[in-house]
Amino acid sequence: MSVIVWIAVASLLAWLWLLLGQGFFWRTDVRLPPGRDPDPGDWPAVCVVVPARDEAAVLGGSLPSLLAQDYPGRAEIVLIDDNSSDGTGELARDLARRHGGLPLTVDTPGEPPAGWTGKLWAVRHGVELARTRRPEYLLLTDADIAHAPDSLRRLVAAARAGGYDMVSQMARLRVESLWERLVVPAFVYFFAQLYPFRWIGRRGGRTAAAAGGCVLLRAETAERARIPEAIRHAVIDDVALARTVKRGGGHIWLGLADRVDSVRPYPRLHDLWRMVSRSAYAQLRHNPLLLLGTVAGLALVYLMPPVALVAGAAAGSPATAAAGGAAWLVMIATYVPMLRYYRQPLWLAPLLPFTALLYLLMTVDSAVQHYRGRGAAWKGRTYARPDTVPEEG
Repeated sequence: MSVIVWIAVASLLAWLWLLLGQGFFWRTDVRLPPGRDPDPGDWPAVCVVVPARDEAAVLGGSLPSLLAQDYPGRAEIVLIDDNSSDGTGELARDLARRHGGLPLTVDTPGEPPAGWTGKLWAVRHGVELARTRRPEYLLLTDADIAHAPDSLRRLVAAARAGGYDMVSQMARLRVESLWERLVVPAFVYFFAQLYPFRWIGRRGGRTAAAAGGCVLLRAETAERARIPEAIRHAVIDDVALARTVKRGGGHIWLGLADRVDSVRPYPRLHDLWRMVSRSAYAQLRHNPLLLLGTVAGLALVYLMPPVALVAGAAAGSPATAAAGGAAWLVMIATYVPMLRYYRQPLWLAPLLPFTALLYLLMTVDSAVQHYRGRGAAWKGRTYARPDTVPEEG
């Protein structure tokens, strides 16, 4: 048998293992656990913390949904206007005046000191303000996330019923442009492949992840784990948050959202490329060997099946074509549930190898930017490479 036949067989075996041995990552039935409403007088106090930097373009589609939460207990919103230049804070106050609902506090911290990445400086300021209200839970949610009216109620009920210290939902991202249809469902699919949702909820398991746009966190757990100070250097803050909570003995859960949606558009490939490349190499811990392994793995698992099918058919090698075609069919079958979740046409499923190639190139580009010394970037701020960030005493 030729080398390409063995490679095609290896790709098929990899897909059979992914199908059955990776926590059934491809299934989309891990949704918010059902929970009974507490007694009328037993709803815990909740403080919603919203970090916002230059979010005026999306705030009108998200903040009113938080103000309108149908929550029987005491709840309020703290929006941290992280030194925006587009009037985010004033717009938030105006929306609260016009829509009413939950009480809203808008505050602005100073510029972050060295060592704080992304939105974590704003989260820290918001959590400090929230602690003065003595809530039992914190809801950390991004400024582009719109919540159904019963979202907070369902999160708290599920956390209480399951004994979870942290409950997180992966908001349904926008899929309207052609590039969003190609890239966004695959983004969630790849995330679930790396962090199978069923494994995350296991007590004592090592797999930990969260979706930073919607995280309900017990306030006592956050204080005990020193959140967010303990993860202030993290570029991928949601995964770092989950790992920190789980290492401290916390019970966490992550699943797909039904009625929690991102209103942020990514209409162009350039927008999606920046979203992925900003943190892709950080996901690999800036390790060149992990980068090489990832590139090789993506090529074997996602690119080899169609290449083997075409090459086998062209060269008259039935074994190569059969192995490649079978691997491609398994790939397609595992991607279909995610496309259905996103209400997308199923003809997109065979295009997953092309999308995987895009992610491969985005990951390589992320590494190139890192070694050019540009560090991570977020909302107009550029951060030093991890090995140059000073520790705070």
